[in-house]
Amino acid sequence: MADFPLPENAADWWRSAAIYQVYVRSFADGDGDGTGDLVGVRARLPYLAELGVDALWFTPWYLSPLADGGYDVADYRTIDPAFGTLAEAEKLIAEARELGIRTIVDIVPNHVSDQHAWFKAALAAGPGSPERELFHFRPGRGEHGELPPGDWPSQFNGAATWTRVPDGEWYLHLFTPEQPDLNWDHPVVRREHEDVLRFWFERGVAGVRIDSAALLAKDPALPDLADRPAEPWPPGPEIHPYIDRDDLHTIYRSWRAIADEYGGIFVGEVWLPDSERFARYLRPDELHTAFNFSFLSCPWDAGKLRTSIEETLAEHAPVGAPATWVLCNHDVTRTVTRYGRADTGFDFATKAFGTPADLALGTRRARAAALLSLALPGAVYVYQGEELGLPEADIPLGQIQDPMHFRSGGTDPGRDGCRVPLPWTEEPWNEPWLPQPADWPAYAADRQAGDPDSMLTLYRTALGLRRAAAGFGGGSLQWLPAPPGVLAFGRPDGLVCVANLSPEPVPLPAHTSLLLSSSALGADGLLGQDTAVWLRT
Repeated sequence: MADFPLPENAADWWRSAAIYQVYVRSFADGDGDGTGDLVGVRARLPYLAELGVDALWFTPWYLSPLADGGYDVADYRTIDPAFGTLAEAEKLIAEARELGIRTIVDIVPNHVSDQHAWFKAALAAGPGSPERELFHFRPGRGEHGELPPGDWPSQFNGAATWTRVPDGEWYLHLFTPEQPDLNWDHPVVRREHEDVLRFWFERGVAGVRIDSAALLAKDPALPDLADRPAEPWPPGPEIHPYIDRDDLHTIYRSWRAIADEYGGIFVGEVWLPDSERFARYLRPDELHTAFNFSFLSCPWDAGKLRTSIEETLAEHAPVGAPATWVLCNHDVTRTVTRYGRADTGFDFATKAFGTPADLALGTRRARAAALLSLALPGAVYVYQGEELGLPEADIPLGQIQDPMHFRSGGTDPGRDGCRVPLPWTEEPWNEPWLPQPADWPAYAADRQAGDPDSMLTLYRTALGLRRAAAGFGGGSLQWLPAPPGVLAFGRPDGLVCVANLSPEPVPLPAHTSLLLSSSALGADGLLGQDTAVWLRT
């Protein structure tokens, strides 16, 4: 394992960390080919250190045909040549640590690419072979096996989840046909993933993010859903055939033992509406943290946000796990655009082309939301470009690449709009793999760096205070009296956050100093609409 110096209280760094999500393909282009790469990330490490983040989470950088943005992995021990080499990844991990920044890599255990060596071998070996036992191959239904073996809906717009191969058998894929699901009842599958975890921990990574963490285990019978209630998690003892199955916890307990050997941590992508079952993944011998999708998808509404915060803290408390807070990621409409719409929540089912947004309003709200989320107890994730205030980009129809768009029959705009390459300078990338909007030079990092009122300056200031000032990170939260539409809470050491979502300006509570404001206060000292402040009392 790489030997890096650890700061004081290093063992608990993840409980209150500010973690920056890097979508490598769109972060920084180091060789001028229009695709982001590890050379580009290494060159921007000083920027990330100045931003004030504690760790970087990299979406998959492995060898991949990119049928689903890298979440179709062909080899977990090889960096995709478009991004660089394993040696460059090792340099990046080491150089980041020298700047006090840890690295979190992404693991996709539910499935692999159809170009993975295992799946190629399974196709070549034929029905009944040991190679096919690593996946879910089944004969079809119907007189000649021409019908799919089951009725499970895809995670992408409910499309088909079974694909037939030339010898007549079918294989299961909860996502695209290029992502065959693995059989987690097979010991070889479990052993391989444990080896992959060790491989990356031994190269100095501090943690692992687990994609689709609640989907791995399946009922071996692969039963139909047709006779079940419409809700994925019906009340009572009935267990879903592929979501949140109890045997998942055996897998994660074995993983936790490996992480503990290396001092590593896990963050799970766990989409579950049942708070009690969600908390099971965060027991002391399982995952360290899990993403908080309730807060991410919550509308810009004071009452709903308060409920989301309260429920999040309540569901984490019994297992002693820290909450995580995030406004946006590589799958979700960017915050500035979402908060500028009439419907400020997020739901994959309601995404549509042509939804209007007031970007000035969305920007003001996104600035306030940044201070709100950074003041909450626990860890926080910042998706690349949020610190620049980037809006969702409209991708021309002929240039959309996301499979969500195509598997919806063209009705879903897909996720490419939040994955457009970042504008580092006013000059665009050299033919970037996704087109940058014509007005993006106004968002360029070099242009914002010298502007005291820019989104970048706000994030740098806020993250700097969060790291250095008392009261942030872990600890308690106490709600304070506030007018309707206003969120006000106290943190340790007299830190107070107030966010005004009401239509009227409100007075600030008594305080000794104003640490930071998302927008300027009124001439009368009142806190305006869609503005948040940090105070010291």
